[in-house]
Amino acid sequence: MSFSTRMAEALETRRAADGWRQRRLIARNDTRTLQAEGKRYLHFSSNDYLGLSRHPTVIAGWRQGAPGAGASGHVTGYSERHAELEAQLADWLGYSRALLFISGFAANQAIVHLLAQKQDRIIADKLAHASLLDAAGHTPAALRRFHHNDVESLTQRLASPCDGETLVITEGIFSMDGDSAPLEAIAAASRRAGGWLLVDDAHGIGVVGEQGRGSCWQQGVKPELLVVTFGKAFGVSGAALLCDDATADYFLQFSRHLIYSTAMPPAQASALLAALHEIQGGDALRQRLRDNIQRFRRGAAGLPWALMPSESAIQPLIVGENGAALALSQRLAQAGCWVSAIRPPTVPPGTARLRITLTAAHRAEDIDALLEALHDAAG
Repeated sequence: MSFSTRMAEALETRRAADGWRQRRLIARNDTRTLQAEGKRYLHFSSNDYLGLSRHPTVIAGWRQGAPGAGASGHVTGYSERHAELEAQLADWLGYSRALLFISGFAANQAIVHLLAQKQDRIIADKLAHASLLDAAGHTPAALRRFHHNDVESLTQRLASPCDGETLVITEGIFSMDGDSAPLEAIAAASRRAGGWLLVDDAHGIGVVGEQGRGSCWQQGVKPELLVVTFGKAFGVSGAALLCDDATADYFLQFSRHLIYSTAMPPAQASALLAALHEIQGGDALRQRLRDNIQRFRRGAAGLPWALMPSESAIQPLIVGENGAALALSQRLAQAGCWVSAIRPPTVPPGTARLRITLTAAHRAEDIDALLEALHDAAG
């Protein structure tokens, strides 16, 4: 079969299943609202949970640095801004070291690819992010998956013999269901089995825990490997690995993602330092976000679709079939609310949903407008 034939068949299958993904050109996006094709919408699909992407100090921070690093951090791309950001992250989160990556996807790929070898095993939550599962599947290590947030299932898989090392993988707050992992129990099970724990806290950092230190801090857990990303509550992009000195040195010597990638722009590191400062003093923003979440959940109680039991900014409304999810998304768009439909393979078959995300930038009247549109669509 030729490449062209293979691609044509795959595309037709995707269209027939109402799974076609389409980019939309966004003219303006301030987290609370966006404008597309000449129409203004209330925006409920943003991961900018604290609204920092448009914060004046973050924007000013970006303007203080160079727009490009010019080289890998191992050549000339490692600046004072990068070093300061790593040091502040490590101190804030209670680790010896932090290493910066250009994206959360790159960080997860780098960690799993470098650590997992032939005799090792990776035991990952079934709903772990695609970047983690994709990386695990491309290593020579054995990949096993435990039932979502099920510590007994994890313990059973850990009980099987292994000739090498064990890497347990989970998230702090899951990106599609919005629920939190039982990190304390997972960490204890991993520790008893002599394994290392990797937690991707992309959706918890900045939002939960004292000063927004994230899910692990909130649950009193310090995993061997903690990934925090900057494209959500930080309002920028990029990621960092938090670890001990020996692990950081190992990555600096052997991680191809770090050695052969151009470092993040100094401007980005400068903006992230400003965002970190706002997060550390952002109790009012976190309270506003919690108020918005509670307001939405109260108002959504009577809807005919299943609302996942999430207390996070991610509020998934399970619709079921792909076509029905797309139709509901379009109905909300007609009412001026932008809510993306999420379909397989991102989520399991039969669980297509509206992934409603709330932010501190939303106002009470925005939440009410969304609820009114949902109730109208249900009627």
